[in-house]
Amino acid sequence: MIELRTPDEIEQMRPAGRFVASVIEATSRAADVGVNLLDLDALAHEMIRAEGAESCYIDYHPSFGGSPFGKVICTSVNDAALHGLPHDYVLRDGDLLSLDFAAAVDGWVCDSAISVIVGEPREGDQELIDTVERALAAGIEQARHGRRMGDISGAIGDVAYEAGYPVNLDFGGHGVGRTMHGEPHVPNDGRRGRGLKLKQGLVIAIEPWFIPDTDEIYTDDDGWTLRSRTGTRAAHAEHTVAITADGPIVLTARD
Repeated sequence: MIELRTPDEIEQMRPAGRFVASVIEATSRAADVGVNLLDLDALAHEMIRAEGAESCYIDYHPSFGGSPFGKVICTSVNDAALHGLPHDYVLRDGDLLSLDFAAAVDGWVCDSAISVIVGEPREGDQELIDTVERALAAGIEQARHGRRMGDISGAIGDVAYEAGYPVNLDFGGHGVGRTMHGEPHVPNDGRRGRGLKLKQGLVIAIEPWFIPDTDEIYTDDDGWTLRSRTGTRAAHAEHTVAITADGPIVLTARD
């Protein structure tokens, strides 16, 4: 069921958005050569405790997950595209790291992701990150009352195809509110002018993710991490966005 939020409820979601943004900022700053992924998870966990927030991940066990996630942040490195399960891995110079985090504050959930380069970038990595960020911005621009879901999806897909990237449609954005994953699904490609009519009060996570040479992924032995079928690196970006009468509000905007 698709739920629409009142202006007051959207205001109530702002603390969750600010908190999620703060964790994304803190963990991305802490990500450096020699830092263990488990240390980043511990940092996010400590921030959750300090805020009195609630993790959306630690007990999360959907049909596509091998077990309850058990950690509080996704850390996807290099060819890991999504759902990277934090493990005993020390970041190396040139790693491409995606951080994805969702949490509830006072019962309201927001969700966000960022991709960063650890140390010196490898050829093409910054272009990949810039492309996924442009796609996110293009999708957000279309998140307006009276437009269609295909306008968001088509804008994201256009950026990917202009860069020569294929698009995977198995995983994309989603509704956000009292739970992390709700209706509607927000594909990363689509036909403009088609699909669900967007209405003020709709709150969605828009999340493009691209692998430059394939749209095929597989699940790692950990039961969670989704990896590129070709071993090529991936990048991911995400914001929680509220559609209002005055245009889109990015609830997880970072300073």
